[in-house]
Amino acid sequence: MSRNRTPPGTPGLLDREDEALKPLAERMRPRTLDAMVGQQRLLAPDSALRRAVESGRIHSMILWGPPGCGKTTLALLLAGYADAEFQAISAVLSGLPQVRAVLDEAAQRFAAGRRTVLFVDEVHRFNKVQQDAFLPHIERGTIVFVGATTENPSFELNSALLSRCRVHVMEAVSTDDIATALRRALDDPERGLGGMGLQVEEGLLREIAGAADGDVRRALTLLEIAAELAAEEGGVVTADTLVQVLADRTRRFDKGGEQFYDQISALHKSVRSSNPDAALYWFARMMDGGCDPSYLARRLTRMATEDIGLADPRAQTMALEAWDTFERLGSPEGELALAQLVLYLASTAKSNAAYAAWNAARRDVREHGTQEVPMHLRNAPTKLMKQLGYSKGYQYDHDREGGVALDQTGFPDAMGERVYYEPVERGMEIKLKQKLDALREARARARRGGQRD
Repeated sequence: MSRNRTPPGTPGLLDREDEALKPLAERMRPRTLDAMVGQQRLLAPDSALRRAVESGRIHSMILWGPPGCGKTTLALLLAGYADAEFQAISAVLSGLPQVRAVLDEAAQRFAAGRRTVLFVDEVHRFNKVQQDAFLPHIERGTIVFVGATTENPSFELNSALLSRCRVHVMEAVSTDDIATALRRALDDPERGLGGMGLQVEEGLLREIAGAADGDVRRALTLLEIAAELAAEEGGVVTADTLVQVLADRTRRFDKGGEQFYDQISALHKSVRSSNPDAALYWFARMMDGGCDPSYLARRLTRMATEDIGLADPRAQTMALEAWDTFERLGSPEGELALAQLVLYLASTAKSNAAYAAWNAARRDVREHGTQEVPMHLRNAPTKLMKQLGYSKGYQYDHDREGGVALDQTGFPDAMGERVYYEPVERGMEIKLKQKLDALREARARARRGGQRD
């Protein structure tokens, strides 16, 4: 739990000795809205949120964005501009007893005429009961609730809490903006590294900014590590220094969260759009982020059946073979088989006709209930069944001209003929369409002739 009564622009939350013990990212935390990097859309001078914050008319909100984009900083600034008490809890570390204790303190403070900005980090980690505990206090104005989450609030937060808060979407900070934050840290002699006389070429500084992958806090941490290493080498950050600092860098990827589902959606839609280059990029992104290759193999097989189907039946076979190849070879050798599959699926002809036909047939099954099998289609293995008319009138197609009994229906009598499968004029379905169109027209003529007779 932390508190802040300090308005923006003053020396800090603690005394200077304590400040010196903090990590660089904490020391360089912006003290005004103008000092924040990124979030130009959300905090533009004429934006509603900017005007509300600067006037002190703050509201309860959910800040949704990736790590290191400024959610905690913005919450601190809200309290500072509104001259309110700042309290912070983490949903990872706090339970309901801690939440109630904080809310009781806020209620006492409210009764004394002072507002409280309650910042709840990782709010999506709280369950429904814990989230509900905040509701009456938000309604009464006891607290200005600020929840921070990296997950989609629509899925992770209950509707009652969402209805009492505005959701503000924060974006990953650009490389240019992160580079600006790094330069400020290098030049600031009081809170930053200005007193070290550190030398960093602009190209190397931007490499650190790019390696942070949209996370300002991470960039400042990397710079601080580089500065410690450079102090032992004459105060110059070199390319060799960065090799050590950035050796274990990873990209942002949440194996079960919003980013995960956004990226698999991008991969699927790139395959569907016949864009092999984009599809390969998203596949590489997910592999780089640590996605389970077996999951990707399963999803690629689904794409082969759903979006390619009978336009190229080889796609499903290739998908299963690529999956089997990966299972046999493992990483990294087996990854190439999946990459080749991605390229093939995205490049070949597409058709969802089989998928659409399957859904249409299932819909008819649900809507028409349990229809009786027509007598001529029933099996008649016993004498009694033959006497009851089972199989009576059935025409053996191989004995008919062209190998098809055109005037024989395959549907229940109450339903009549149905057309589910409509092949597209792409890939192998071109020939299937020509054949089926001719058969369906011949069946229609046969039925019309039978009705006249």
